[in-house]
Amino acid sequence: MSFQIQRGLFLFDFIDHHAILGIPVDAEVKDIRKRYLKIARRLHPDSFVSEDESAKQRASELLSKLVNPAWEKLSQEKERVEYGLLLKLKGQQALRQPPATGELSSLAQQLSTASNPDHFYVTSLKSLADRQYDQLDQSVEMIAQISELNMVYLMRKESQGGLNLGETKKTLYTGSNLPDSTASGTVPDMPRPTQPIRRESPADQYYRRAEGYAAKNNFAQAVLELRDALQIDPRNSRCHALLGMIYLKQNQAKMAKIHLNKSLELDPNNQMAVEGKRRLEQAEGASGTAKPAAKAPPKASNPNDKPGGGMFGGLFGGKKK
Repeated sequence: MSFQIQRGLFLFDFIDHHAILGIPVDAEVKDIRKRYLKIARRLHPDSFVSEDESAKQRASELLSKLVNPAWEKLSQEKERVEYGLLLKLKGQQALRQPPATGELSSLAQQLSTASNPDHFYVTSLKSLADRQYDQLDQSVEMIAQISELNMVYLMRKESQGGLNLGETKKTLYTGSNLPDSTASGTVPDMPRPTQPIRRESPADQYYRRAEGYAAKNNFAQAVLELRDALQIDPRNSRCHALLGMIYLKQNQAKMAKIHLNKSLELDPNNQMAVEGKRRLEQAEGASGTAKPAAKAPPKASNPNDKPGGGMFGGLFGGKKK
Protein backbone atom coordinates (compact mmCIF):
# COMPACT_ATOMS: atom_id res chain seq x y z
CA MET A 1 0.00 0.00 0.00
CA SER A 2 1.36 3.39 -0.99
CA PHE A 3 0.76 6.57 1.03
CA GLN A 4 1.20 9.43 -1.41
CA ILE A 5 0.80 12.93 -0.01
CA GLN A 6 1.22 15.93 -2.29
CA ARG A 7 0.15 18.77 -0.02
CA GLY A 8 1.65 21.01 2.62
CA LEU A 9 5.35 20.50 3.31
CA PHE A 10 5.27 17.24 1.35
CA LEU A 11 5.19 19.38 -1.80
CA PHE A 12 8.81 20.35 -1.19
CA ASP A 13 10.32 16.82 -1.41
CA PHE A 14 10.04 16.60 2.36
CA ILE A 15 8.50 14.06 4.74
CA ASP A 16 6.57 15.97 7.39
CA HIS A 17 7.07 13.72 10.41
CA HIS A 18 5.33 16.23 12.68
CA ALA A 19 2.19 15.99 10.56
CA ILE A 20 2.33 12.18 10.63
CA LEU A 21 2.41 12.23 14.42
CA GLY A 22 -0.06 15.12 14.68
CA ILE A 23 2.20 17.35 16.78
CA PRO A 24 3.27 21.03 16.50
CA VAL A 25 6.52 21.76 14.67
CA ASP A 26 8.02 23.03 17.95
CA ALA A 27 6.97 20.04 20.07
CA GLU A 28 9.40 18.80 22.73
CA VAL A 29 10.64 15.22 22.76
CA LYS A 30 8.53 14.24 25.78
CA ASP A 31 5.38 15.36 23.95
CA ILE A 32 6.53 13.60 20.78
CA ARG A 33 7.02 10.36 22.73
CA LYS A 34 3.63 10.63 24.43
CA ARG A 35 1.88 11.17 21.12
CA TYR A 36 3.77 8.34 19.41
CA LEU A 37 2.84 5.83 22.13
CA LYS A 38 -0.81 6.81 21.87
CA ILE A 39 -0.84 6.26 18.10
CA ALA A 40 1.19 3.05 18.35
CA ARG A 41 -1.28 1.56 20.82
CA ARG A 42 -4.10 2.47 18.45
CA LEU A 43 -2.51 0.91 15.36
CA HIS A 44 -0.43 -2.00 16.66
CA PRO A 45 -1.75 -5.43 15.51
CA ASP A 46 -1.86 -6.70 19.11
CA SER A 47 -4.14 -3.89 20.26
CA PHE A 48 -5.98 -2.81 17.11
CA VAL A 49 -9.72 -3.33 17.62
CA SER A 50 -11.38 -4.48 14.41
CA GLU A 51 -12.55 -7.70 12.78
CA ASP A 52 -11.98 -6.24 9.31
CA GLU A 53 -8.79 -7.72 7.85
CA SER A 54 -8.32 -4.84 5.41
CA ALA A 55 -8.54 -2.34 8.28
CA LYS A 56 -5.98 -4.35 10.25
CA GLN A 57 -3.67 -4.36 7.25
CA ARG A 58 -4.03 -0.60 6.76
CA ALA A 59 -3.36 0.04 10.46
CA SER A 60 -0.23 -2.10 10.33
CA GLU A 61 1.08 -0.29 7.26
CA LEU A 62 0.34 3.16 8.66
CA LEU A 63 2.33 2.18 11.74
CA SER A 64 5.28 0.60 9.93
CA LYS A 65 5.59 2.95 6.95
CA LEU A 66 4.69 6.34 8.46
CA VAL A 67 4.41 6.44 12.25
CA ASN A 68 7.45 4.36 13.28
CA PRO A 69 9.84 6.16 10.87
CA ALA A 70 8.55 9.52 12.17
CA TRP A 71 9.29 8.51 15.76
CA GLU A 72 12.73 7.17 14.83
CA LYS A 73 13.60 10.49 13.20
CA LEU A 74 12.30 12.75 15.98
CA SER A 75 13.32 10.67 19.01
CA GLN A 76 17.09 10.93 18.42
CA GLU A 77 18.54 14.28 19.46
CA LYS A 78 21.05 14.60 16.60
CA GLU A 79 18.47 13.54 14.00
CA ARG A 80 15.88 15.89 15.50
CA VAL A 81 18.22 18.90 15.44
CA GLU A 82 19.19 18.26 11.81
CA TYR A 83 15.56 17.71 10.90
CA GLY A 84 14.58 20.96 12.63
CA LEU A 85 17.11 22.92 10.59
CA LEU A 86 15.79 21.34 7.39
CA LEU A 87 12.23 22.11 8.47
CA LYS A 88 13.19 25.76 8.90
CA LEU A 89 14.63 25.82 5.37
CA LYS A 90 11.41 24.33 4.00
CA GLY A 91 9.46 27.09 5.74
CA GLN A 92 11.67 29.66 4.02
CA GLN A 93 11.19 27.90 0.69
CA ALA A 94 7.41 27.89 1.15
CA LEU A 95 7.52 31.63 1.89
CA ARG A 96 9.38 32.20 -1.40
CA GLN A 97 7.18 29.79 -3.37
CA PRO A 98 3.78 29.89 -1.66
CA PRO A 99 1.04 27.61 -2.97
CA ALA A 100 -2.10 29.11 -4.48
CA THR A 101 -4.35 30.15 -1.62
CA GLY A 102 -7.37 28.41 -3.11
CA GLU A 103 -5.53 25.08 -3.03
CA LEU A 104 -5.22 25.12 0.76
CA SER A 105 -7.71 23.62 3.20
CA SER A 106 -10.11 25.94 4.98
CA LEU A 107 -8.12 25.77 8.24
CA ALA A 108 -4.85 26.59 6.48
CA GLN A 109 -6.44 29.57 4.76
CA GLN A 110 -7.80 30.85 8.07
CA LEU A 111 -4.39 30.41 9.69
CA SER A 112 -2.80 32.50 6.94
CA THR A 113 -4.81 35.54 8.07
CA ALA A 114 -5.39 34.78 11.78
CA SER A 115 -4.57 37.71 14.07
CA ASN A 116 -3.22 35.25 16.66
CA PRO A 117 -1.55 32.51 14.57
CA ASP A 118 -0.02 30.68 17.58
CA HIS A 119 -3.38 30.07 19.21
CA PHE A 120 -5.15 29.22 15.97
CA TYR A 121 -2.39 26.85 14.87
CA VAL A 122 -2.27 24.82 18.08
CA THR A 123 -6.02 24.55 18.56
CA SER A 124 -6.67 23.66 14.91
CA LEU A 125 -3.88 21.09 14.86
CA LYS A 126 -5.18 19.48 18.06
CA SER A 127 -8.67 19.24 16.58
CA LEU A 128 -7.31 17.33 13.57
CA ALA A 129 -4.89 15.20 15.63
CA ASP A 130 -7.68 14.04 17.95
CA ARG A 131 -9.39 12.42 14.92
CA GLN A 132 -6.29 11.60 12.90
CA TYR A 133 -6.32 7.82 13.27
CA ASP A 134 -9.98 7.18 14.13
CA GLN A 135 -11.09 6.57 10.54
CA LEU A 136 -8.07 4.97 8.89
CA ASP A 137 -9.28 5.68 5.36
CA GLN A 138 -9.12 9.38 6.25
CA SER A 139 -5.75 9.31 8.04
CA VAL A 140 -3.71 10.37 5.00
CA GLU A 141 -6.10 13.27 4.38
CA MET A 142 -5.70 14.35 8.02
CA ILE A 143 -1.90 14.20 7.69
CA ALA A 144 -2.13 16.36 4.57
CA GLN A 145 -4.28 18.97 6.34
CA ILE A 146 -1.95 19.06 9.35
CA SER A 147 1.05 19.48 7.03
CA GLU A 148 -0.70 22.44 5.41
CA LEU A 149 -1.13 23.99 8.85
CA ASN A 150 2.56 23.35 9.58
CA MET A 151 3.58 24.95 6.30
CA VAL A 152 1.46 28.09 6.74
CA TYR A 153 2.54 28.44 10.38
CA LEU A 154 6.20 28.25 9.38
CA MET A 155 5.57 30.82 6.65
CA ARG A 156 4.01 33.19 9.17
CA LYS A 157 6.89 32.67 11.59
CA GLU A 158 9.54 33.08 8.90
CA SER A 159 8.03 36.42 7.99
CA GLN A 160 8.72 37.41 11.64
CA GLY A 161 12.24 36.01 11.84
CA GLY A 162 11.53 32.29 12.21
CA LEU A 163 11.42 29.66 14.95
CA ASN A 164 14.45 28.07 16.65
CA LEU A 165 13.51 24.61 15.46
CA GLY A 166 15.80 21.83 16.61
CA GLU A 167 17.41 24.17 19.14
CA THR A 168 16.36 25.39 22.59
CA LYS A 169 12.76 26.34 22.13
CA LYS A 170 11.45 29.70 23.27
CA THR A 171 7.79 28.87 23.75
CA LEU A 172 5.68 25.75 23.45
CA TYR A 173 1.98 26.48 23.31
CA THR A 174 0.18 23.46 24.70
CA GLY A 175 -2.42 22.82 27.34
CA SER A 176 -2.84 25.48 30.00
CA ASN A 177 -0.48 28.06 28.51
CA LEU A 178 -2.38 28.64 25.27
CA PRO A 179 -2.42 32.38 24.51
CA ASP A 180 -5.64 34.30 24.83
CA SER A 181 -7.52 34.16 21.52
CA THR A 182 -8.50 37.81 22.01
CA ALA A 183 -4.91 38.97 22.34
CA SER A 184 -3.89 41.53 19.79
CA GLY A 185 -0.67 41.50 17.79
CA THR A 186 1.14 43.15 14.94
CA VAL A 187 1.48 40.07 12.75
CA PRO A 188 1.44 41.14 9.10
CA ASP A 189 -1.42 39.52 7.25
CA MET A 190 -0.71 37.27 4.30
CA PRO A 191 -2.80 37.82 1.16
CA ARG A 192 -6.44 36.94 1.72
CA PRO A 193 -8.17 34.33 -0.43
CA THR A 194 -9.22 35.75 -3.77
CA GLN A 195 -11.36 32.78 -4.83
CA PRO A 196 -13.93 30.52 -3.18
CA ILE A 197 -12.59 27.75 -0.97
CA ARG A 198 -12.56 24.41 -2.75
CA ARG A 199 -12.49 21.44 -0.41
CA GLU A 200 -11.16 18.19 -1.78
CA SER A 201 -14.02 15.75 -2.24
CA PRO A 202 -13.71 12.00 -1.57
CA ALA A 203 -13.80 11.42 -5.34
CA ASP A 204 -10.89 13.87 -5.73
CA GLN A 205 -8.91 11.88 -3.19
CA TYR A 206 -9.50 8.64 -5.11
CA TYR A 207 -8.52 10.41 -8.34
CA ARG A 208 -5.29 11.72 -6.83
CA ARG A 209 -4.32 8.26 -5.61
CA ALA A 210 -5.21 6.71 -8.97
CA GLU A 211 -3.04 9.27 -10.74
CA GLY A 212 -0.11 8.27 -8.53
CA TYR A 213 -0.62 4.58 -9.19
CA ALA A 214 -0.88 5.19 -12.95
CA ALA A 215 2.37 7.13 -12.88
CA LYS A 216 4.04 4.00 -11.51
CA ASN A 217 2.31 1.76 -14.10
CA ASN A 218 0.26 0.13 -11.35
CA PHE A 219 -2.84 0.23 -13.54
CA ALA A 220 -4.79 -2.43 -11.66
CA GLN A 221 -4.74 -0.41 -8.44
CA ALA A 222 -5.45 2.80 -10.33
CA VAL A 223 -8.55 1.23 -11.88
CA LEU A 224 -9.78 0.14 -8.43
CA GLU A 225 -9.35 3.67 -7.06
CA LEU A 226 -11.25 5.19 -9.99
CA ARG A 227 -14.07 2.68 -9.75
CA ASP A 228 -14.46 3.59 -6.08
CA ALA A 229 -14.48 7.28 -7.04
CA LEU A 230 -17.24 6.68 -9.60
CA GLN A 231 -19.28 4.82 -7.02
CA ILE A 232 -19.31 8.08 -5.07
CA ASP A 233 -19.59 10.46 -8.02
CA PRO A 234 -20.77 8.70 -11.23
CA ARG A 235 -20.77 12.00 -13.15
CA ASN A 236 -17.14 12.87 -12.51
CA SER A 237 -15.71 13.64 -15.94
CA ARG A 238 -12.10 13.61 -14.75
CA CYS A 239 -12.41 10.11 -13.31
CA HIS A 240 -14.03 8.78 -16.50
CA ALA A 241 -11.29 10.41 -18.60
CA LEU A 242 -8.43 8.98 -16.56
CA LEU A 243 -10.06 5.55 -16.47
CA GLY A 244 -10.48 5.67 -20.25
CA MET A 245 -6.81 6.57 -20.69
CA ILE A 246 -5.71 3.71 -18.46
CA TYR A 247 -7.84 1.23 -20.41
CA LEU A 248 -6.40 2.66 -23.63
CA LYS A 249 -2.89 2.14 -22.29
CA GLN A 250 -3.82 -1.49 -21.58
CA ASN A 251 -5.21 -1.95 -25.11
CA GLN A 252 -8.76 -2.40 -23.82
CA ALA A 253 -10.32 -0.30 -26.56
CA LYS A 254 -13.95 -1.12 -25.76
CA MET A 255 -13.72 -0.07 -22.10
CA ALA A 256 -11.61 2.96 -23.04
CA LYS A 257 -14.24 4.11 -25.52
CA ILE A 258 -17.06 3.77 -22.97
CA HIS A 259 -15.34 5.95 -20.38
CA LEU A 260 -13.89 8.50 -22.78
CA ASN A 261 -17.31 9.00 -24.37
CA LYS A 262 -18.89 9.35 -20.94
CA SER A 263 -16.28 11.92 -19.92
CA LEU A 264 -16.93 13.99 -23.04
CA GLU A 265 -20.67 13.70 -22.54
CA LEU A 266 -20.25 15.22 -19.07
CA ASP A 267 -17.60 17.75 -20.10
CA PRO A 268 -16.96 18.24 -23.84
CA ASN A 269 -13.89 20.36 -23.02
CA ASN A 270 -12.07 17.73 -20.96
CA GLN A 271 -8.66 17.78 -22.66
CA MET A 272 -7.60 14.35 -21.40
CA ALA A 273 -10.73 12.78 -22.84
CA VAL A 274 -10.35 14.70 -26.12
CA GLU A 275 -6.77 13.47 -26.49
CA GLY A 276 -7.72 9.93 -25.52
CA LYS A 277 -10.56 9.85 -28.05
CA ARG A 278 -8.22 11.10 -30.75
CA ARG A 279 -5.70 8.37 -30.04
CA LEU A 280 -8.43 5.76 -29.86
CA GLU A 281 -9.78 6.78 -33.27
CA GLN A 282 -6.25 6.70 -34.71
CA ALA A 283 -5.75 3.19 -33.38
CA GLU A 284 -9.11 2.03 -34.75
CA GLY A 285 -8.30 3.57 -38.14
CA ALA A 286 -4.90 1.90 -38.27
CA SER A 287 -6.35 -1.50 -37.40
CA GLY A 288 -8.83 -1.26 -40.26
CA THR A 289 -6.24 -0.35 -42.90
CA ALA A 290 -4.89 -3.20 -45.02
CA LYS A 291 -2.38 -1.22 -47.13
CA PRO A 292 1.23 -2.35 -46.56
CA ALA A 293 2.44 1.24 -46.74
CA ALA A 294 0.30 2.09 -43.71
CA LYS A 295 1.98 -0.54 -41.54
CA ALA A 296 2.73 0.87 -38.12
CA PRO A 297 6.34 0.96 -36.92
CA PRO A 298 7.44 -1.64 -34.36
CA LYS A 299 6.00 -1.04 -30.90
CA ALA A 300 9.40 -0.52 -29.31
CA SER A 301 9.97 2.53 -31.49
CA ASN A 302 6.73 4.19 -30.43
CA PRO A 303 7.65 7.02 -28.05
CA ASN A 304 4.22 6.80 -26.44
CA ASP A 305 5.11 3.40 -25.02
CA LYS A 306 8.39 4.42 -23.47
CA PRO A 307 8.38 4.77 -19.67
CA GLY A 308 7.94 8.39 -18.69
CA GLY A 309 7.27 9.54 -22.26
CA GLY A 310 4.40 10.09 -24.64
CA MET A 311 0.82 10.22 -23.53
CA PHE A 312 1.27 8.92 -20.00
CA GLY A 313 4.57 10.70 -19.50
CA GLY A 314 2.77 13.99 -20.13
CA LEU A 315 -0.08 13.09 -17.82
CA PHE A 316 1.74 11.47 -14.94
CA GLY A 317 5.47 12.07 -15.35
CA GLY A 318 7.56 14.56 -13.50
CA LYS A 319 7.29 16.07 -10.09
CA LYS A 320 4.07 17.79 -9.15
CA LYS A 321 4.25 21.41 -8.34
